[in-house]
Amino acid sequence: MILPYDDTYFMKKALQEAEIAFEKGEVPVGAVIVIQDRIIARAHNLTEQLNDVTAHAEMQAITAAANFLGGKYLKDCTLYVTLEPCQMCAGALYWSQISKIVYAAKDPERGCGVMGTTLHPKTVINRGVLEAEASELLKRFFIQKRNLN
Repeated sequence: MILPYDDTYFMKKALQEAEIAFEKGEVPVGAVIVIQDRIIARAHNLTEQLNDVTAHAEMQAITAAANFLGGKYLKDCTLYVTLEPCQMCAGALYWSQISKIVYAAKDPERGCGVMGTTLHPKTVINRGVLEAEASELLKRFFIQKRNLN
């Protein structure tokens, strides 16, 4: 039996957010936070629009989810994000005590894994969900960016 709401379903929602970022000229990273199969936060990179290096999709989603829940901890929540979180975002996710992180594309240069960032010991990580689709969007963005410069 296939459940209607699985990691692929929610990652597709995060990819929709990444597409919005792409259209705005932002690095195309999107995120959604889910609790009990319900999306409580949707976000995408806004670093250019807000002129803020901390305005990553994950940071925006963490804030929105905490506001929705009325508290700072994201226990029983899952973050779906199209790119492996960076060190800054991983630190915020650590403090949020999020239960699960699912990411699509690996970031071999700035990802939390290569940076050796510690996540909360109870946080479960699932890697590579819709990795090809997320990677393709990122590649397309940076090719387009290079061609414009």
